[in-house]
Amino acid sequence: MTITSASDRRLAAVCEMSVPAARDGAGRHEYDGTVQDLSPDGVRRGLAALGGPAGTAPYRDPHDEAHAAAAEQALRVRFGELELHRSNPLWHIENLELCGYDRPYAPRAERDAARSAHLRQWPDAVDAAVEALDRVPAPLAGATLPLARGLAAHLDPGGGPVHTAAARAHARLVAHLERAALDGPPSAALGGPALARLLGSAEACTVDLATLTNRVDAERERLCALLDESLRRVDPVTAPADTVRALQADHPDSDGLLAEFTKLVDETVAWTARLDLVPHHDVEVVVQSMPDSQRRALAGLFASAPYETDAPASFRVSLPLGGAPESEREQWLATGFNRTLMPNMAVHEVAPGHASHFRALRLAPSEVRRTLHSEAFIEGWAHYCEELALEQGFRAGDPRVAVAVAQDALRRVTRFACAIGLHTGAMTEADAATRFAADVALAGPAALHEAQRGLLDPTYGRYTWGKFAILDLREQAEERWGAGFTLRRFHTALFDLGAPPLGLLRTALERG
Repeated sequence: MTITSASDRRLAAVCEMSVPAARDGAGRHEYDGTVQDLSPDGVRRGLAALGGPAGTAPYRDPHDEAHAAAAEQALRVRFGELELHRSNPLWHIENLELCGYDRPYAPRAERDAARSAHLRQWPDAVDAAVEALDRVPAPLAGATLPLARGLAAHLDPGGGPVHTAAARAHARLVAHLERAALDGPPSAALGGPALARLLGSAEACTVDLATLTNRVDAERERLCALLDESLRRVDPVTAPADTVRALQADHPDSDGLLAEFTKLVDETVAWTARLDLVPHHDVEVVVQSMPDSQRRALAGLFASAPYETDAPASFRVSLPLGGAPESEREQWLATGFNRTLMPNMAVHEVAPGHASHFRALRLAPSEVRRTLHSEAFIEGWAHYCEELALEQGFRAGDPRVAVAVAQDALRRVTRFACAIGLHTGAMTEADAATRFAADVALAGPAALHEAQRGLLDPTYGRYTWGKFAILDLREQAEERWGAGFTLRRFHTALFDLGAPPLGLLRTALERG
């Protein structure tokens, strides 16, 4: 994309402070083969460029202006006020990640050239990371080490000088994090005020953590009641905990997991189209295994971004680790990929969830909306779709649908509770793992995986927060539109905004 105006340069300044998101999320492939300058000096220069050149006019659409201003403020808080590039290695790991070049957005030769150019910059990016990461807490270093080590999957020992130099850089990064895991500060907590600023700046709103905590607690109680009632519908005689164990025992083996998900993809796409729940139904998805460097999520949807050539989306699934003991592999499948949970995951990741939303995002009516995306809206939408499917009778009232909705929602609401607890200092990592074991029936590595994710990503409560915001707005739309309200109308009004900050959702009510 050629930059031709001050407004374009304003948007470019945001992209240059969030290169991986611009390239892989928005499809701004002018950033192919480049890394973000996350050195202290690079961050200072990037912050100074936000807002565009002096005299840059606001965007004509007030919603787009508010959306862009929110993105700029989020970067000022993230890198200016909180200086997360100095304490959280995740930003640097994502800066090195090459998985985005796997998606067929361009001819293979072009993507391979971009991948090689990116890999050639690993030494400079690692130098910047080692310089910047001078405040890494020991727990956060330990939690990110598996992801950092997973980047080695991109390296070919026989790949020549570029791979050799990248491998040496990678070893320096891993060694730096290993030292931090031993010698870093003992607490990874951001603190309540910093967490509230981080959340609110990204979503164009003011965050009251006490109010959010109260709502999270109430949601937990509602979901526990839904889970208990639905488990008793599955088996009125057996104790609910025993029913959970029986449902978890029903899962595919590692070899059959991807094939079963492929069938579920077809089912959810057809069901969403039949009910006409969203504006676009031309969804194509292939199921693949998750690369090691992306394993912080059980599953994820990787779709053609707004500025990319259209291609089928990739639904990636974290298979059990090949070298893990059989008991751990069994536990991973039972708690993460049993046949009760898998349909709900397909609803979330495919239709009417992420894949349906990403189809609409390609057609958002402005560059701001196609380029800048709220993760709380993206994940909140997909999470909202889980209960939407339950409301709309997915799988003809099978009580296991309600079980899955309750279980996955409990996982997400526990994430929110643990994100707040971990980063206000009210919880330790062990406390968070215990909470996941108690509320989500996770154990061992699965519970620890979820707890560590809260250290890596202080915003991972966004699933529940986004769902709350969409449900609140739907209630207002039903009241305001009266007999004119339909789910299709409401969802179309939301999608017209792209993936807006939660504080700006009301535009859908006003314009829908």
